[in-house]
Amino acid sequence: MRIWYELYRYREMIFSLVRRDLKGRYKGSALGFLWTFLNPLLQLLIYTFVFSIVMRNDVKDYYLFLFVALVPWIFFSSCVAGGSNCIWSQKEMVKKIYFPREVLPISFVLSQFVNMCLCFLVIFGVLVFSGRGIDLIAILYLPVVLLVEFLLALGITMITSACTVYFRDLEYILSIITMGWQFLTPVMYSVEIVPKKIQFIFYANPMTSIIEAYRDILYIGKIPRLSSLGIAFLIGSFLFLFGTMVFEKLQMRFAEEL
Repeated sequence: MRIWYELYRYREMIFSLVRRDLKGRYKGSALGFLWTFLNPLLQLLIYTFVFSIVMRNDVKDYYLFLFVALVPWIFFSSCVAGGSNCIWSQKEMVKKIYFPREVLPISFVLSQFVNMCLCFLVIFGVLVFSGRGIDLIAILYLPVVLLVEFLLALGITMITSACTVYFRDLEYILSIITMGWQFLTPVMYSVEIVPKKIQFIFYANPMTSIIEAYRDILYIGKIPRLSSLGIAFLIGSFLFLFGTMVFEKLQMRFAEEL
């Protein structure tokens, strides 16, 4: 309870760091904040070209099938890979100023989350203009899926950011892990094409249930499978609590290691 009380006291610092990150992310670039929307759109074009023209598949409106999964995946992978460096990159502040160190991973994940939510505006626009539309009942479950993914991303970021202080190579290892993790998550394909005898491996990955939930709500327009989403929520909650405990344990020597 002490941790959460302290975080509440430093909430203005968290919001300030989020604003600073969002404003400074593309500072100095010609297109500025437009890169928030252009980055996922350009990735969408590349993946759509490869999987719709070069390696053809029979998925209807493949660009939508991909887009509703790609945006959440970019958020998650950014937290896993980029979040590992959020303590190290602020080492001078950590060494000189007292504040709850949890502020740094929380503000990092929050800024990525806000960025993803802005990209969802593009998804909603594409869904409307494509004629597929939005199911008003199914969309009510979207905040639940967002919360599950946020907890999962924050828990992992807590662990990786604390461990990277002691083991700098972890930042580079995570870039490779994230790339492999993407291919084990049905972002570019449907899990239904995976042989049934190994599907349990994919469902052991909590991001599989999360990505499928996004597809159910936005691409298919139906209520997601609550059983799979419940399992993802339990895993995400566990990693969040476990990550908080690991971070609390390791942060005691941050100043010495930095």
